[in-house]
Amino acid sequence: MTNPSTLYRGGVLHCPADPSATALLVSDGRIAWLGADADAPAADRVVELGGALVTPAFVDAHVHATDTGLALSGLDLSGVRSSGELLDAVSAFAAGLPGDAVVLGHGWDESNWSDRTLPDAVALGRAAGGRRVYLSQASIHSALVSESLLAACPEVVSAPGYDASGWLRRDAHHVVREAALGSISAAQRVAAQRTALRHAASLGIAAVHECGGPGTSDEMDFTGLLAISGDGVPEVYGYWGELLGAAKARELGAVGAGGDLYADGALGSRTAHVSQPYLDGDAGSCGHGYVTAEQVRDHLLDCAAHGLQGGFHAIGDAAISTVLQGFAAAAGKLGVDRLRAARHRVEHAEIMNKRLIAGFVEYGIVASMQPAFDRLWGGAGRMYESRLGLDRSLESNPMGAMHGVGVALAFGSDSPVTPLDPWGSVRAAAAHHNPVQRMSVRAAFAAHTRGGWRAVHLDNEGVLALGAPATFAVWSTPAGVDRGLPVLLADDPELRGPEDPTPLPVCRATVLRGDVIYEEGQS
Repeated sequence: MTNPSTLYRGGVLHCPADPSATALLVSDGRIAWLGADADAPAADRVVELGGALVTPAFVDAHVHATDTGLALSGLDLSGVRSSGELLDAVSAFAAGLPGDAVVLGHGWDESNWSDRTLPDAVALGRAAGGRRVYLSQASIHSALVSESLLAACPEVVSAPGYDASGWLRRDAHHVVREAALGSISAAQRVAAQRTALRHAASLGIAAVHECGGPGTSDEMDFTGLLAISGDGVPEVYGYWGELLGAAKARELGAVGAGGDLYADGALGSRTAHVSQPYLDGDAGSCGHGYVTAEQVRDHLLDCAAHGLQGGFHAIGDAAISTVLQGFAAAAGKLGVDRLRAARHRVEHAEIMNKRLIAGFVEYGIVASMQPAFDRLWGGAGRMYESRLGLDRSLESNPMGAMHGVGVALAFGSDSPVTPLDPWGSVRAAAAHHNPVQRMSVRAAFAAHTRGGWRAVHLDNEGVLALGAPATFAVWSTPAGVDRGLPVLLADDPELRGPEDPTPLPVCRATVLRGDVIYEEGQS
């Protein structure tokens, strides 16, 4: 039995193959017809678009759904600007929790505080009324924790990255993170995941790539999220980041053995592996590399043996160099063509140079990147400059240079590291702090739509075309439309940049394979 057909008419369609199209017919989850309103066939149901823009829906190529849901419904620390404000926020939030609850918060970033002194474990516990406290830094690669949480994890004292102050990094952070998130009930976890996915749908996102793995999420969290994929919410494509874990990834239902498979840490916690020392923090420190070139090679060979896509989290140029050395060694065993066909991924790829970009081109590596990183932390006076110096900060996140030489890009948010905000990310790529690294809005939009589908080997998705899956979003466009895409940049070149004031589009509906997963005004 066929499903009822739906005609969407009276709109502006982002349809390069038929720029004059104003209507589309959806039947059995696919686009059955495209054209002008006057030529539209009969349908069981008609939706009047009223001049709204219709585009392919977005794909967010790097998320952490449970963390995102907890951040949306829990303690958001992204707005605090001092130790005192952080403690006040913890105190107010903890007051509404049971005495045995764990206070979970996220998003603090001391790099934008005038006084970067952090509260210690004793002060956190006092503010929380003795409750255990886990507060992840914006990068999710370090956290502030209370004395009682440290006491609940006695093994943490001997783990790399431990500090008695309660600011934990590296392995020590993973230990307390597992303990803190282990306090969440199964019902709370599912509620958080659905909260995150519903929010994504409200922003025109129809699919996300979940990046899990040891130290990031547990197997129950990962498989539970995959179980609700597409159930009235966006589809979820999972990556399990465990070294030599291709068999495990396939067993868990992942599409790849990568994502958060850490080659290094993060710039925010000074654990990204860079070739030149950080300018702040410990003298001479270049961060930490977590894998060797031999381990990268063996992981890629393991992926090839199981017919699975692989990949790594790599932010610093030293870490990316190690990963590419591993690719070169794997190519010696498999051949370059086989590596390219797998479309292996590197997440983030923030600190690059021409040699590293050439390696991405040679091995067909997909760069899963987050334009909001530059918007929030790039440019003068921000975190990248503090860590790296202004010149190196302006060379970071070189999306424009990578796109210009043919590197396959898939854009995302790394939510909750940065918010789910697809049009904001498109604009951030087009308004990079460094004008040399800017992309066109059209290219950035493709990276955030079709690029995400291609990254999971679904090459026929992400377009409005006859016979293609009916996966699209409907938009109000307060700044207008230009050649099938919203106007995102100010007319005045002086106003263009990361803080461009042009209003962004607002999602009216999101459709996934013909099913409406979000409609404006729904609860």
